[in-house]
Amino acid sequence: QVQFVESGGGLVQPGGSLRLSCAASRSIFKLYHMAWYRQAAGKQREYVARISSSGSTDYADSVKGRFTISRDNAKNTGYLQMNMLKPEDTAVYYCNAGPTIAALGSGAWGQGTQVTVSS
Repeated sequence: QVQFVESGGGLVQPGGSLRLSCAASRSIFKLYHMAWYRQAAGKQREYVARISSSGSTDYADSVKGRFTISRDNAKNTGYLQMNMLKPEDTAVYYCNAGPTIAALGSGAWGQGTQVTVSS
C-alpha cells in the first residue's frame, strides 16, 4: 500500500500563494492517478484536483483557474500550486493515489497539511 506525506501548508493572507507537496512511499506511484482533497473544520472531505499518470488534469469548480496540480514521477512526488487563495480555501489538505480514478481515496490517508487563509 502506498503511503503519503503532505507538506507545505501554512498561514497566508487572502490573495496569496502556497505550494503543497505529497511524497509517496513507493515508486508504483508513477503508475497511479493522484488527487488532492481537503477537509474544512466541521465539514466532509472534498475533492480538489486530480492528475493521471500521463498528466491529464481535472479540477473542482471551486479551484479551477487558481490551483494547478502537477507531479514529478522521478521523485514520487505530487504538488498543488495554490494561487489567489481565499478564506474558504482554509482546510487540511490531503493527497491520495490509486490505480484507477474509482480507486482514488481508497488508499491510506496521511496526516495532511493545514492551510489557513486569513488576514
